[in-house]
Amino acid sequence: MKLTFGYGDGVQEVEVPERNLMGELHANPVPLGLTGEAEVARALQEPMGAPRLRDMVRPGETVAIVTSDITRPMPTARVMPLLLDELYLGGVRPEDITLVFALGSHRPHTVAERRKLAGERAFSEIRCVDSDPDDCVRFGVTSRGTPVDVTRIVAEADRRVCLGNIEYHYFAGYSGGAKAIMPGVSSRAAIQSNHSRMVLPECCAGALETNPLRMDIEEAGAMVGIDFILNVVLSEHKEILRAVAGDPLAAHRAGCAFLDTLYRKELPEAADIVLVSQGGTPKDLNLYQTQKALDNASHAVRDGGIIILMGSCREGLGERTFEEWMTTAPTARSLIDRIQREFKLGGHKAAAIAMVLERAEVDLVSELDADLVRSLFLVPQPSAQAALDHAFQKLGPDARVLSMPCGGSTLPTVISR
Repeated sequence: MKLTFGYGDGVQEVEVPERNLMGELHANPVPLGLTGEAEVARALQEPMGAPRLRDMVRPGETVAIVTSDITRPMPTARVMPLLLDELYLGGVRPEDITLVFALGSHRPHTVAERRKLAGERAFSEIRCVDSDPDDCVRFGVTSRGTPVDVTRIVAEADRRVCLGNIEYHYFAGYSGGAKAIMPGVSSRAAIQSNHSRMVLPECCAGALETNPLRMDIEEAGAMVGIDFILNVVLSEHKEILRAVAGDPLAAHRAGCAFLDTLYRKELPEAADIVLVSQGGTPKDLNLYQTQKALDNASHAVRDGGIIILMGSCREGLGERTFEEWMTTAPTARSLIDRIQREFKLGGHKAAAIAMVLERAEVDLVSELDADLVRSLFLVPQPSAQAALDHAFQKLGPDARVLSMPCGGSTLPTVISR
């Protein structure tokens, strides 16, 4: 059976014998109403736990709209015309609106990237800028000790509107909601303090009220003050299936509940081999982002199994500290020991990869140099097919194979564990 996986701007194809294939993890069939921009318009007309945005804002107020950077699939360009119309109907002037791209700890955008993300209309009508982690305003400290430092343009706005897509996150539980503020537009020290909780067992994909890291994020969001959110849930092909708007908690929780019906997958047993992809550009630009699919796949593989991770990583490793940790570690285990001694943002992703390597071999299909991949404790493979052939040679011809073509979205749960 031929399987296809998104890879950069193209695909990887692999033949899997049908007798070996446990299945392909795709979205569950769920009843849908409106989709696309029509669904966004509906959500703006029917906000949860909050008045309509047009009724909330006042003429003369400044509005900061916080949205995702280029490493996220949030379709900002598609929702901005509807959001701008809503703000204009409330009397807000274009010159009082700023679209802020939440960089977190990621690299700044080029002008062309900001234009593409914002869309032509928003880019021409309002100011569009990257967040600045070096120019922040402090709102205080959370009950868990995290400094709440927010980029100035957002901190000093009269109104804050947060955009985002909701998907599973390997230690924040879910993306979206107040995550646009923390870590989106926060200082590096604030992000590091919040993310240091990732080593706690409660900080895992699909966990909310029991997740101290997510609770810290939402406390920070409440201290800053989020007036309104607009979040979307996307299909495997990045189409808008559901939009939620309004109160940052009520709307976000509704979006998470819908995501669970769509992408949470139960498995009767763990697989010997997991084929997994982030789905291609923009989510596999670097290894730092591609790691998210690896973490989801780790929930499906048996101890001693093999994960075949596909991601172009055409921009390299993707983050300076992550690269330093990965390329200087004497062993994979040393990364786990190091994160327990000294939590450092960027190093946390290196430790997350090492934690998977404690249980399974990871073969990487990428554009990275093979020697570099080996130095990262991963097995370089020239193609998905070559990787699968290697896995069968190692684990035997009867090895059971699971396919995760949208590994950053689907969350497998093995019932027998």
